[in-house]
Amino acid sequence: MEKRIGTVTLLISDRAKAAEVNAVVSTFSDIILCRQGLPFHDRDIAVISLIVEGTPDRINALTGRLGRVQGVESKAVLTKI
Repeated sequence: MEKRIGTVTLLISDRAKAAEVNAVVSTFSDIILCRQGLPFHDRDIAVISLIVEGTPDRINALTGRLGRVQGVESKAVLTKI
């Protein structure tokens, strides 16, 4: 399967889950090109943006695993070429 480039955005409403999110992200470090995070200390939420390159199956596996963490929402957008 051909590799694609895309983004994965995470909205973390329970910052206590940060260690669990980091563990999942580390598991998929082979497809992550860049990671950027923005904590909102006054609202107890965080936004993380990942730039990824991998097969759609691998990227969807990352998004699915992150989305199963309670208090975390994840969405992916991939190139079509």
